[in-house]
Amino acid sequence: MLSDAVLDHFQSPRNAGKLPNATASVDVTNPVCGDILYLAARLEPETNRIAEARFLCQGCTTSIACASLLTVELKDKTISEATHINAEYLSNQLGGLPPATLHAAQLAADALTQLLAKLKAR
Repeated sequence: MLSDAVLDHFQSPRNAGKLPNATASVDVTNPVCGDILYLAARLEPETNRIAEARFLCQGCTTSIACASLLTVELKDKTISEATHINAEYLSNQLGGLPPATLHAAQLAADALTQLLAKLKAR
């Protein structure tokens, strides 16, 4: 059974779409389930905070919900603050994902790790 939070983020995803002026972007695939996640962020140079984050996801309900939540959580965070977001955190924020769908939170966390590495290297 999916939580109300998962259904809300799936039915009304936040920050979906490409980010043309992104500071960094990544494409990550889960080879087991085939879900694909594009994640992008724009860093505000003056504050060194994430001003905007967007995603595109081809995947299950939970993958879309995790990606949507991730973009909400990234807004206004520094790179350092964003490193604390992981699969367990996303799952908890969505009411606890069933074990069969925890791969969705891991996909979002993997994308975030790659994105943050690109943002640090810029």
